[in-house]
Amino acid sequence: VSTQSTGLLSYSIKDQMADSADQGGSRGFGRGGGRRGRGRGRGRRGDRGPRGGKTEESSVWHPVTKLGRLVKNSKIRTLEDIYLHSLPIKEAEIIDHFVQLKDEVMKIMPVQKQTRAGQRTRFKAFVVVGDNDGHIGLGVKCSKEVATAIRGAIIDAKLSVVPIRRGYWGNKIGKPHTVPCKVNGKCGSVRIRCVPAPRGTGLVAAPVPKKILTYAGIDDCYTNTRGKTKTMGNFAKATFFAIAKTYTYLTPDLWDKFKLTKAPFQDHTDFLADTDDYDNKKQKDEED
Repeated sequence: VSTQSTGLLSYSIKDQMADSADQGGSRGFGRGGGRRGRGRGRGRRGDRGPRGGKTEESSVWHPVTKLGRLVKNSKIRTLEDIYLHSLPIKEAEIIDHFVQLKDEVMKIMPVQKQTRAGQRTRFKAFVVVGDNDGHIGLGVKCSKEVATAIRGAIIDAKLSVVPIRRGYWGNKIGKPHTVPCKVNGKCGSVRIRCVPAPRGTGLVAAPVPKKILTYAGIDDCYTNTRGKTKTMGNFAKATFFAIAKTYTYLTPDLWDKFKLTKAPFQDHTDFLADTDDYDNKKQKDEED
């Protein structure tokens, strides 16, 4: 083949490639040629938002439940009003609105699942939250990453916050300092019994229940445990279930008659009908 014919051949190939790129009907000879190419470019990064994934708007609490809307607009003043009517709490921000909770990670343990490709390892976190003044919550979360598991466990613990009733041993002098009566809790093989103790006794308990009782605001208590207390998750759950029972016993000092009041949803029906939740408002704005 002569030099002249080789040059003509290469020139014709270049013309074909240029025509195919202009027409956009085919991908050409290379990867990503034409408009419908399968290029692996990352595209424009400007539309992805900030790196953290959170904007200023997302940091503001927009309640999505009726209870959340009543709490944010100060229609419900105390957390006890929610417990009085047994209203389910579905948003952790409701708890943060009323009480300042301290949280502590009790344990992080790896759990594994056997798959065809091998073992899949995830991390399970146990977190306890409390205000040292009659409110306690315990949360458990399992995730691929430790940080994600801890964040999920904190949210779960806030959603499970319950009031703890405290009482006296002997004369009713000063503030309540111990459990009002003997209470039992169990989880798995672990059994725990909390017994009222005199003032100044302290918490006669293992490190796990001692920490939970401290966050609940109990100063003096005897404990008795049985079972495999080395399983820390069950040990913590059993303690939480035990002290959560303090309000389930109807003692004589709770026999007083109380006037029945309307539930918050019934009392603020007009407010809930007039105000709409955040998602519907945002959808209406987008449609407008």
